[in-house]
Amino acid sequence: MRSRPSPWHARYQHRFTAPQTVVVQPTTWCNLDCRYCYLPFRKLKHQMSPEVAAALAQAVAQFDDNARPIGIVWHGGEPLAVGRQKFAALLAPFEALRRAGRVHHYVQTNATLLTRTWCELLAAYGVRVGVSIDGPAALNAERVDLRGKPAFDRILRGITQLREYGIPFSIISVVGVLGIAMPEKLLEFLASLGGHSVGFNIEEIEGVNTDRQPPTAVQAEEFWRRTLTWSREHPGAPAVREVERLAEYLQLIRSGQRAEWDERRLDPIPTVSWKGDVVLLSPELADTAAPEYGDFMAGNILEQPLAEILRDAHRLRYIRDFLTGLDRCEAECEFFDFCRGAQAANRYFENGSLATTETNYCRVSRQALVTALSTLATKEAAA
Repeated sequence: MRSRPSPWHARYQHRFTAPQTVVVQPTTWCNLDCRYCYLPFRKLKHQMSPEVAAALAQAVAQFDDNARPIGIVWHGGEPLAVGRQKFAALLAPFEALRRAGRVHHYVQTNATLLTRTWCELLAAYGVRVGVSIDGPAALNAERVDLRGKPAFDRILRGITQLREYGIPFSIISVVGVLGIAMPEKLLEFLASLGGHSVGFNIEEIEGVNTDRQPPTAVQAEEFWRRTLTWSREHPGAPAVREVERLAEYLQLIRSGQRAEWDERRLDPIPTVSWKGDVVLLSPELADTAAPEYGDFMAGNILEQPLAEILRDAHRLRYIRDFLTGLDRCEAECEFFDFCRGAQAANRYFENGSLATTETNYCRVSRQALVTALSTLATKEAAA
């Protein structure tokens, strides 16, 4: 007689889908030392072995019921710091899956190491590129190298390589207390770089980045209001990730497709470290230790298949606390319908527990966006 699933297992399955994204750490090391970075081991030169990459490719191959290709997101550290030959060796085990259309590769890079030969490799494997840059030189001043020297010119050179080789790229920009006050200048500069989309990460308190003052909710609402206005006035500009997500939500609701939105479940976002350790929910939880949750490790792909790690995830205390927090968000927060309450790392680093609800991330990156749109709509209706 088959045993019935536990209540926690049922709650996990209700909230989560099979992984759509797997974040992979080819190295802990980064050639930059950004002042707001949350990574504790970015000065250590650990590298992933081909054996770990092969085990991960074998694990990903077991997820054969995904409607869309799984995104393999090479993150870091700085992924390109492993060098072209080593990076190619890490990509190789996935090649049959990629050619079959079952995975897509992504790399999030600071672009300082990009050359023409790097572009040739990225193009050969169909790697989709995301570049991290925070704006013009004055707003990018927190991105410095290990000697404290600005990285801005090197980032621009890398972007030029991508453009000359014809490789499309997206942009992620960290918005701090300076950038939050000048969205138009920021947007105009980022649009001039030639990327197809822009995502804004308003600076957060997480990892080892705990002693800086992040932007406030009031500042964020003004930032989003002006971003929404600018985006509408520049229809040919790169899409803003957060604006696009809100627009998709509103379009589905207004067109009678609420069920499609409501049926969407969260991605468990397994993050695989250089040595095969797996952390779930947020890449920021990797390399973190907590009295309540230990090291957040759910397993190791050299010892246990990823599908089995995910199947047993409901047994982990931090997963159970996260589910409890999600239930509370849904019951208590008026923004849950859009937000979905899924920022695990922020709950831990800001509140000390994943069973909690609202964070500053919620206020500046979700709530402020919605209230900014509401304010604009109210003003236009009254005009």
